[in-house]
Amino acid sequence: MVRDSRRDRVIAACGALPGSVEDYPFGDEVAVFKVAGKMFALVMLGQPPGSVSLKCDPDLAVTLRGQYAAIIAGYHLNKRHWNTVTLDGSVPDDELLDLIDHSYELVVSRLPRAQRDNLKPDR
Repeated sequence: MVRDSRRDRVIAACGALPGSVEDYPFGDEVAVFKVAGKMFALVMLGQPPGSVSLKCDPDLAVTLRGQYAAIIAGYHLNKRHWNTVTLDGSVPDDELLDLIDHSYELVVSRLPRAQRDNLKPDR
């Protein structure tokens, strides 16, 4: 596996979310991040710059594709609900982190209440 700091930051951000689990169901070239067994991010681990596929609100997905050349319809995924972001630096890091959080929140929002409650830190 080739090391790439931007990709490493994406992997760290995905893994830091509550209840996130890193898995390799498609082989060792794709890190899949799930919450409660549901995918929210797929990170390609091949040659740089790599990419990350993230769930996205369909209207926002279209807007982002128009705004950034590095964001396209989800590669091998439901193109209405997923975007693939090439990690070439053209999407600002803060925007990329927001997209990761958005993807995670979309998945969490559809979980049963008990599962959502289990993801909240103890107060």
